[in-house]
Amino acid sequence: MTKSVKLAALAGIFGVLALSSHAFAKEVSGSLPDTSRVVSIGGSITEIIFALGEQGRLVGRDTTSVYPKEAFALPDVGYMRALSAEGVLSINPTAIIAVEGSGPEQAVDLLKKASVPFVFVPENYTATSVSEKIRIVGKALSVEDKAKKLADDVEADLAAARAETKDIKTRKRVLFVLSIQGGKILAAGDHSAANGIIKLAGADNAVEGFTGYKALSDESILLAKPDVILVMDRGDNHATVDKELLANKAIASTPAGENKAIIRMGGQYLLGFGPRTASAVRDLSKRLYGDAVSQ
Repeated sequence: MTKSVKLAALAGIFGVLALSSHAFAKEVSGSLPDTSRVVSIGGSITEIIFALGEQGRLVGRDTTSVYPKEAFALPDVGYMRALSAEGVLSINPTAIIAVEGSGPEQAVDLLKKASVPFVFVPENYTATSVSEKIRIVGKALSVEDKAKKLADDVEADLAAARAETKDIKTRKRVLFVLSIQGGKILAAGDHSAANGIIKLAGADNAVEGFTGYKALSDESILLAKPDVILVMDRGDNHATVDKELLANKAIASTPAGENKAIIRMGGQYLLGFGPRTASAVRDLSKRLYGDAVSQ
């Protein structure tokens, strides 16, 4: 897999390309008729099904479903935006629950012709989006009571996590960097998972005015004046990654660059918008503000 393909896949994992599934598949409303053999598409969907205790229904998952570790025992049907209809059908599913934006269109059309019902789950990256996803998945699986309990718990935990930064007067400006391509910084703008988690953690996205991800000019980086650079921890050599970031003259000239303020967190944990989001918000806000975060 080439570097550019890997980066495109990483972007897709967290919904940063702002694609919509509704252009090519009609969402099934309510409960699925048969949930004895479910394929989950999207890391947060798989996490929710496990958190509901309904993992016994799962017979497959996509490549982005990396938590919990028990999910790795399930057959991998491929990357969520590059599904193979033949691969999905080979495990004889009775239903598919997929995060919004899964595809491609041709694969979904083939699965529809094979009469495999879908539920598409919206991805909005807001304080209420996780509980909404939980309720939709719970309804699809006909476990509404369990879903309500989990959604209520997640909502309360997230509200408490957000409250911990309510007394922060000066909000940090955070630049989320997905990658550096040819020396260009690929950063998160509006309507992205990174933008959503930064705001939930009581900080401001240092760049705005565009949707999803965009390669920034040096001037845009300087004008953004980030206090902190946020990146995904992919198991890279941290020293090498930091060196590459700080070698960018524009980054080096910002407050974040001057202070070498770089935070890295696991990608699915940070940007998945699943049941662990409140914990991710706490961890990020603590790393941003330290003891200034109220407990």
